[in-house]
Amino acid sequence: MSQTVITLTRKQVRAVDRIAMEHFAMPGVVLMENAGRNAALIIAEQISPLDTVAILCGSGNNGGDGYVIARHLTNMGFKAQLLCAKSVDDLSGDAAVNAAIAMKMHIPVIDLDQLTDEHVIVDALLGTGFHGDVRESLLPYIQATQNKAMVFAIDLPSGMDCDSGLPANAVVKADHTITFVARKLGFDHADSHAITGKVHVVDIGVPTQAIEMALDL
Repeated sequence: MSQTVITLTRKQVRAVDRIAMEHFAMPGVVLMENAGRNAALIIAEQISPLDTVAILCGSGNNGGDGYVIARHLTNMGFKAQLLCAKSVDDLSGDAAVNAAIAMKMHIPVIDLDQLTDEHVIVDALLGTGFHGDVRESLLPYIQATQNKAMVFAIDLPSGMDCDSGLPANAVVKADHTITFVARKLGFDHADSHAITGKVHVVDIGVPTQAIEMALDL
């Protein structure tokens, strides 16, 4: 018997995290660790040990996931590099915690002009909370993901609306999208595959009851 495929809206995604932290006392940094570690495992399965991986990190929790991914890929022996769309010194919360660890590990930080066509890209710029237009400061980062060896999007491609699946004024076109907890509603849009590529749903340790409670909202 086939399992029911769960899809989450932007509101439900936020509710899952909130319920996991408030009702089940799961620290956000634990959820971020689980997300980043499991995403890194999928990335490692798809790439060569000789590849150089550039992780593009935004300012929010999606960027925090990126810093966790960079740490785990480095620990696995991959050559990981960081592109920070926001200064590490200006980050807050769980993202700041994981960025600080990456800095203490001396994971190299590079500039956009150092990217080459041979780079594998991990897009950890914008998460499910994004809607509207991509702000101007992030446009060069999204444009830099084009024509690279392989592109992985974390949770959903930056510039894609979580609910509608439609692209904004700029969008990352991924070969693989590693999404957390469940598929997102926007993935059901007829044209979304051209943006997401292959979708991998990754567990982050959230209690199933938290998901059920969020679905009821």
